[in-house]
Amino acid sequence: MAVPDRQDCLSYEPMKRWLYRPYDQATVERLQAEHRLSPLLATLLAQRDITSSEDAQQFLHADLSDLHDPLRMLGMQAAVDRLRRAIANSERVLIYGDYDVDGTTAVVILRTAIEMAGGKAEFHVPHRIQDGYGMRTDVIERAARDGVGLIISVDTGIRETAVVDRARELGIDTIITDHHLPEAGVPRALAVLNPNQPGCSYPDKSLSGVGVAFKLSQALLGGLDWPPDRLRRVLESMLKVVAIGTIADVVPLTGENRVFTRIGLAGLTRSVNPGLKALLEVSDLSQKRRLSATDVAFRLAPRLNAAGRMDTAGEVIELFTTRDATQARQIAQKLDQLNTDRRQAEAAVVREILERLEGIPPPAELPCIVVEGEGWHRGVIGIAASRIVERFHRPTLVLSTNAEEATATGSGRSIPAFHLLQALEHVHDVFERFGGHRQAAGCTLQIGRIAELRERLNRYASGVLQPVDFKPVLEVDTELEFRYITDAMMEDLSRLEPYGFGNPKPLFSAKGLRLQTAPEILKEKHLKLRIAQDNFGFSAVGWRMGGRADGLASGSEIQAAFSIEPDFYWGGWRLELEDFHLAGAAGV
Repeated sequence: MAVPDRQDCLSYEPMKRWLYRPYDQATVERLQAEHRLSPLLATLLAQRDITSSEDAQQFLHADLSDLHDPLRMLGMQAAVDRLRRAIANSERVLIYGDYDVDGTTAVVILRTAIEMAGGKAEFHVPHRIQDGYGMRTDVIERAARDGVGLIISVDTGIRETAVVDRARELGIDTIITDHHLPEAGVPRALAVLNPNQPGCSYPDKSLSGVGVAFKLSQALLGGLDWPPDRLRRVLESMLKVVAIGTIADVVPLTGENRVFTRIGLAGLTRSVNPGLKALLEVSDLSQKRRLSATDVAFRLAPRLNAAGRMDTAGEVIELFTTRDATQARQIAQKLDQLNTDRRQAEAAVVREILERLEGIPPPAELPCIVVEGEGWHRGVIGIAASRIVERFHRPTLVLSTNAEEATATGSGRSIPAFHLLQALEHVHDVFERFGGHRQAAGCTLQIGRIAELRERLNRYASGVLQPVDFKPVLEVDTELEFRYITDAMMEDLSRLEPYGFGNPKPLFSAKGLRLQTAPEILKEKHLKLRIAQDNFGFSAVGWRMGGRADGLASGSEIQAAFSIEPDFYWGGWRLELEDFHLAGAAGV
């Protein structure tokens, strides 16, 4: 699932419900004593369900040694044995990937591991527009003609029973590595690696596609006669790319994903890979500071995703595998331009959708939004769906129609209370194909069935969603007085990084705040404030909150919910506003 650029987000929705995360005071005091933590850090851990001494130790000191044995994953031994045989016999191996960041980074990781183990692997990444999502039989048949003996899928394949059956008929073995939710059964492949498949007792169910590919790579390389130090160095180096794919796919940054991202982000600042260095350069990210998950999500991932959205995702793999610095710079610059093109195409689609939705009925009458448009760029409809969810807080399907072929290709995003994949399964007979996650999904159907889809999906949603589900919620950790925001406190909180889904950045609230100056509007859309509480003042920025400057003036009293980030321009710390209200406003 792709992550939007921060500056692209729609106008901020004002009156959210602020809910404070609960915690157990006894747990906080125990964590303080056992790990010598500050009260604030212990509280934040408890609020994130890090309650046992062992969990706290692993969370605060995530290390490669915390990774599970990959052979605990169902099918892993069979997969490794078959891959080793293919390498030993110099068989042609094809890695079948996906066009998003998770899929392309998975190809890079597995291909690198196979080469390090002495083999070679070709790859195929589908074209989003021409091929659509998933594995195709014609690709399998072409592979058979080319003499391929083993196909390994990454970030795809768990629902491709017919394709796997065709491979078997042609004498090709398949290994499926995926993380998406399976159907009732799984394909009859030689091995299926997916922690979410029935019968798999692997402890971590939240791996991304690149995470599962890494576990196969870990098992393959771990069986070589390498000194432990060499294996550790190689795995840690791989985690730089694994971290990018993991963050981009918005899986929980807990468990093994936390290990991947914590080690990988630290390594990105020491990148020697020409592609990584070029990508960081075009993304205006200095290698002199430690990068955050936010840097990856909002700077690196959109540029990598743009390849699959606007052109061919194979260029991402070329970027990470080329050893030519000049070629790497050229590819990175192209990805940067494709990202600009993507933003323009996305903005056009979103504008048209918003015009269509003017005067939309309330959620009680229309809980789901299903909107279609002829020729909308299929590479941006998923992000457009995200924008509409942000604006209206309702599950949304955006469909791009092709009148000539009489088909519609859709991408959906959801709200926390609505399991989108289950909803699509409830109306499965409408689709030619579909798949996805709880919060994101894709589908293909005939244009003539769009009205039926809209009616049935809304009928289903009316039965499972309550009025409260349509009210956005802002989860706040705790109230924090400005006088406690110090370098020492922020150094303490850095032990919680990397932040992301499953491990949110600490969000604080404060009241009795006064604006020291009149509000400023940056780039005609962002809000900049100078806020003080007693004698302690900070700059604050509200992304896409420029429209909320009305009513604010020097001396205005507000209450705010905010996170804290480094101010790389002026130095020190800056508040990043999540919401604010004039003092005494309702809804908090």
